[in-house]
Amino acid sequence: MTTAIPARRTRPGRSADGARAVNYVWLLPAFVVSVAVIYFCVGYTAWISLQDWDGISPDPMFIAFKNYARMFADPVFWDSLQHTVIFFVVAFVAQAVLGFVFAVLLHSKVRLAVVYKVIVFVPVVIAPATMAPIFRVMYTPTGQFNDLLGAVGLGFLKQAWLGQGNTALAVILSIAVWSGTGISFILYYAAIGQLDPEMIEAARLDGAGNVRILWSVIWPNLRGTTVAIAMLTAIGSLKLFDIPQLVTAGGPNYATEFLGTLIYRQSVPLNAVGYASALSMMLLVLAVAAAIILRATGRERGARRA
Repeated sequence: MTTAIPARRTRPGRSADGARAVNYVWLLPAFVVSVAVIYFCVGYTAWISLQDWDGISPDPMFIAFKNYARMFADPVFWDSLQHTVIFFVVAFVAQAVLGFVFAVLLHSKVRLAVVYKVIVFVPVVIAPATMAPIFRVMYTPTGQFNDLLGAVGLGFLKQAWLGQGNTALAVILSIAVWSGTGISFILYYAAIGQLDPEMIEAARLDGAGNVRILWSVIWPNLRGTTVAIAMLTAIGSLKLFDIPQLVTAGGPNYATEFLGTLIYRQSVPLNAVGYASALSMMLLVLAVAAAIILRATGRERGARRA
């Protein structure tokens, strides 16, 4: 005869509480790193933005919000902000259109599709430090771009593209679009591959042509991808530094100055670390605002679609 051993009683919810505590333990290192590395740096930058400091002297001077007043009165800041907005609009529209067109074309039956995919995506992986000297030489008065214009009968358009304010910004935009279109192409290509083929076939049976299918069937179902591209472009616009710094160094006459290059110029060459910190805080505010606006736009469009 065997005697049954009574089961050990446990308090209700004890296992769930223990599992929850274990989860918090696993999250604790990431939380500590985030607070120590990210939020501490943000708070320290905010504190430095209230100082008149060159980054070297041991005694910074507290000046409250004078750096922010200087920023709002600085025409170079407003020019850099304007260039950032222009860059976002032009880069987003151009990269979205080109990426969508390339994705649609390469989803059709074309020969050597893999080769074309590589050609479109290769500029993404080329380091700006590698391509900047090439573009500087290409757009000089005796460079290859002017030679190309002369070869096709447009020699009257030859000029110093990087030496004039009205053309230097266009050159920076063209370089950025060339180097970033591969990202939007990959996103659109993957999104189109996830669409239901029966939906497209049903549209064909209803008499819709290729253009109608692209505009009324495929494009509306890629809104989430378009919002993601807009967010990536906004982030890239706000932190843009390498291309304008390496190609034009923000010139001529601040024509290609962006927030990233302005922060660098004030903090490193000019040693105005306090003012650069104020610019950095403004950059953070703009980044958060852009993320909120784009996220809200995506949710609103999703709600309307539902």
